[in-house]
Amino acid sequence: MQNAESSVAVLPGRPAEIQCEPLPAFDRTDRESVRRAFQSAVACPLEQAWLSETELGFSPGEVRLGWRGGSLLVFAELIDMDIFNRATELNQPLWKLGDVFEMFFKSDEMENYVEFQVAPQNQRLQLSQPHARTAEWSHRREEFTNCLLWGEVFHSQTWVEAETNRWQVYAEIQARMVCGSNNPMENTQWRFSFGRYDYTRGVTEPVISSTSPHTKPDFHRQHEWGVLTFNNSLVIENR
Repeated sequence: MQNAESSVAVLPGRPAEIQCEPLPAFDRTDRESVRRAFQSAVACPLEQAWLSETELGFSPGEVRLGWRGGSLLVFAELIDMDIFNRATELNQPLWKLGDVFEMFFKSDEMENYVEFQVAPQNQRLQLSQPHARTAEWSHRREEFTNCLLWGEVFHSQTWVEAETNRWQVYAEIQARMVCGSNNPMENTQWRFSFGRYDYTRGVTEPVISSTSPHTKPDFHRQHEWGVLTFNNSLVIENR
């Protein structure tokens, strides 16, 4: 993992306020090209803010953000001692089947929000939640049929480095999936959060973590999510 070269501070105990910068062109199929493109973006660490100290088995991870054209770009790097997920198809309950990286986005202009999950083998779960109460009800009853989104509603790519106990996720989320329109992203704001379920085979419960300072282990507490502002500075192309 790399240190961010950014003046934006992510303060412990407070929701992050990120100035999301445009990124230069890069090869999204190449891990090192992706990593270089995000190297100066501020890093949001995955933590367990609801605990006084991290639990046994916690492994670190961090998420970096940028944007290009009409899409938010996400790059997560996750340390993981046992990388697996048993999912085999789209929209299975990934968080119950093994390791998963979760993304939450909400536009200030919309009541609903999206929840996107990616497993190490690049299986996806895609949900549009009307509001937090519906999400709580759905999770409690394990009923998601009315919230599922089908087809490829966002792009993702994963890389697994079993020899170094880490995996990476790259994702592109078109603004229309969050805002409901193709209006320019410049100077708009979203609420955002990232979470993780880290399973180890033979251990009953996963270790969960989030980029948000949740006072309870509940990823849907929107008032604790970060604020993402899309800057409109010029993109400098790679040479």
